[in-house]
Formats: sequence, structure tokens, C-alpha cells
Amino acid sequence: MKTIDQLMSKSIVSVKMDDTLSHVKTLFEKHKFHHLLVVENSKLVGVLSDRDLFKALSPNVGSGLESAKDTACLNKRVHQVMGRGLITLAPNSSLFKAIQVFNEYSVSCIPVVDTKMKPLGILSWRDVFRFIESNQLEKHKSQHH
Repeated sequence: MKTIDQLMSKSIVSVKMDDTLSHVKTLFEKHKFHHLLVVENSKLVGVLSDRDLFKALSPNVGSGLESAKDTACLNKRVHQVMGRGLITLAPNSSLFKAIQVFNEYSVSCIPVVDTKMKPLGILSWRDVFRFIESNQLEKHKSQHH
């Protein structure tokens, strides 16, 4: 049985609680993913999704209608909008445990941390689907050879 550390993405991009939303916006645009881990003193303290960012920003940011008030929202800090309810997995968690967590909490990614809450990776439901797909393809190949 595969464990989460074999399926998770190990490339983590993290931000600090006092980083600005302007910085966060740049990271989301550059990296094309949907979640940033908020880390202080090597410990996971929160998760910030692109949805959290969009909710905090005015729809006028970056448009011709942008006002000083709209621009000011880019100066908000990560800690003002991040999610603090941490749902995490250990690296040795099973795939079944990860699926249970996805179903129970309706999250789209789960940070993977060690016993000191240091982030090791991030698991998305896409990672789980990719694994299941490749597993089925392997079974299919072995049956037809």
C-alpha cells in the first residue's frame, strides 16, 4: 500500500503571516497552483487558497476602475485572510486515510507535516486520482501481456 509521501508534491511554496496579498497574488500568477502554505519558524500555521485571495481582493484590482481603496487591499497581510483550521496528514498516512480526510473536510489539498508541524509536502485530490489512474493502467497492462 502506497503512503502519502510517495504521492504528495514535494515542491512547496510558502509565505509568512506578514507577507502582503500583493506578494501572494504574484506567487499564484507565477506558479499556477491553488494553495500556499503559511509558515512561521518552520511550522505550518495556515493555508491560503487562491479563493481566499480572490475574496479579499476587489474585483477592480488590475483594471482601469482600480481606486486607492482597491489598491489598499493588496497591502492586507496573509494572516488577515488565511485559513487557520489546519487539516494535515503524516507522511506515512495511507491513501485510504487521505481519501477519508478529503471526504470528511471537503478540502482540495492537505498539507503533509512531520510531528513538529514542519511542512514536507502537499497532497491534492488530483495526486490521488493520478495514482489511481496509473495503478489501473498498470493492472490493465499486466493482464494483457
